Amino acid sequence: MLGIDILEPTTVAEAISALSEHGDEAKVIAGGTALVLMLKNRLVSPDYLISLGRVEGLDYIRYESGTGLRIGALATIRQAEMSPVVREHFPVLAETFGKVASVRVRHAATVGGNMAEADYASDPPCVLVALRAIAVAEGPNGSREIPLTEFFKDFYETALEPDEILREVVVPEASKSAKQSYLKYVTRSSEDRPCIGACAWVDVGEDGACRELRVTLGAVSGTPQEFAEAEGWAKGQRLGPDLIRQIAEHYAENVDPLSDMRGSAWYRRQMASVFTRRAIEDALGGGNA
Repeated sequence: MLGIDILEPTTVAEAISALSEHGDEAKVIAGGTALVLMLKNRLVSPDYLISLGRVEGLDYIRYESGTGLRIGALATIRQAEMSPVVREHFPVLAETFGKVASVRVRHAATVGGNMAEADYASDPPCVLVALRAIAVAEGPNGSREIPLTEFFKDFYETALEPDEILREVVVPEASKSAKQSYLKYVTRSSEDRPCIGACAWVDVGEDGACRELRVTLGAVSGTPQEFAEAEGWAKGQRLGPDLIRQIAEHYAENVDPLSDMRGSAWYRRQMASVFTRRAIEDALGGGNA
């Protein structure tokens, strides 16, 4: 990386100080699986790289009763995929982490880096939004919580301030009766990023009526997409074929799809209907409790 100074802070405070000092001239690097490619393709050209590799204590994964799952920003995707506590309490999340790229990439890529990159065609953001996860950011003025529903702003853009780093992701406890499903559809290779991803979160009461429905679509637009109006139609109703189809059609009609090498905007709109329906049906059929 000729011409780039690499800074190696050993604490979060030192990393924030470096960011504050160098501003737009600096980029934070953790696993480096995305940023290195951007550097090689000259999509970014910072004067400084702030490496978090020597910062200790941010690679934890733990479950706290009453709070939920806490994942440190430097925990790798592979660690999260294989973690017993993730598998026990949020199996859909473990399954989703296991669908990211290849094992080699998952061993290097970090959960925090994946979130902070805000890649529209990444699997975890879609599911974490559906799970109502929270990003904990750290900056010169202390820490703050940012709901992931507000964290992703646009292509590769987040709500992080220029002098903030992502410290951890918190996944709150959910209803024991809730079930989730994540479906990833790829059009090129099994290790490719999705053409579309769909996560359904369904809570159905003993009477068969839906208490709450969430459906989040990833990779179709610049940020994960939800449509509260259609989700609201399910509340207090039985999720039969007609209602599911109505919700799926609303998603397809209202999503603002993009075109890329994995599929055209027209194709993504058709798949939005198909995979919204399939994700709801999969969750109702058992999904990941």
